[in-house]
Amino acid sequence: MSVFFEITGMFLLPLLAVLTAIYLGQLYGTFIVRKSPELPKNAVGTIVSAVLSLLTFMLAFTFQIAANHYDTRKTLILEEVSDIRTTYLRTELLKEPFRSVTKQLLVEYVDLWVDLSKDPSKIDAAISRSQQILDMLWNQVKTTPVTDRCSVEFGLYSTSITNLVDGFNKRITLFVASRIPFAVLLVLYAGSLLSMMALGYQFGISGKGGFKISLVLAIMFAMVIFLILALDHPETRLVKINQKPIITLQNQLHGK
Repeated sequence: MSVFFEITGMFLLPLLAVLTAIYLGQLYGTFIVRKSPELPKNAVGTIVSAVLSLLTFMLAFTFQIAANHYDTRKTLILEEVSDIRTTYLRTELLKEPFRSVTKQLLVEYVDLWVDLSKDPSKIDAAISRSQQILDMLWNQVKTTPVTDRCSVEFGLYSTSITNLVDGFNKRITLFVASRIPFAVLLVLYAGSLLSMMALGYQFGISGKGGFKISLVLAIMFAMVIFLILALDHPETRLVKINQKPIITLQNQLHGK
C-alpha cells in the first residue's frame, strides 16, 4: 500500500505543483496587465523562452543521471550472474564436504536474489542472509589449510569468492543508496516551479492560454518527472530490469 501511495505521489504531486504555479503566475500577470496596460510583452516572451530552455536542460541532465543508474544496475546483474556461475563451477575444485556445502550456499544465494526481484519488500531479509552466506564462504577461504591455499585451483576459487563479494556490495549500494543527489532534485523542482510561474505570467499578460493548455503542459511535465523518479527508485518496480539471466541460472543450479 505504501508503494502505491509513493507511485501516485510521484505523478500527482508534480502535476498539481505545475498547475498551481501556472495558475498563480497567470493571476499575477492578469493583475499586472490591468494595472499597467502599456507593459511591453515581447521582452517577457524572450525571458520565458530562455527560462524554459534552461528547464529543459535540467530535465535532460537529471534524466541522464537516472538512466545511468539504471544501465549500471543492468550491467551489474549480468556481471554477478557470471561471477556466481563461475564460482559454482570452481567449487568442483574443492574437497568434500566443502564442495557440497558451498554449492548449497550458492543455490540459496541465487534463490534469495530471485525472490527479491519478485518482492522488493524482502530487501532487508535478503541483504542480511546474503551477507551471512558470503561471510561463510569467505571464512571457508580463510580457514583453508595453508598447504591447500598454495594450489592454482584454490587460487581460482578464492578469486571467484572475492569477485562475488565485490559484486554484491556494488549491487546493494546501487539498489539502496545510489539516488539522484538531493541538491539536483531541489534545483530541478525549484526551477520547474519558477519556470511554470513565468509561463503563467506570460499567459496572463498576453491574454492567451487557458486551463486546457495548462493541463497539457502539467501532464507532460509530470510524466517526465515520473519517468525520472521511476528510473531512480527500482524498489517501485515501475521500470523493471530483465531478470531472465538470474532466473535462468537458478533453473540451471536446481537442475531444471
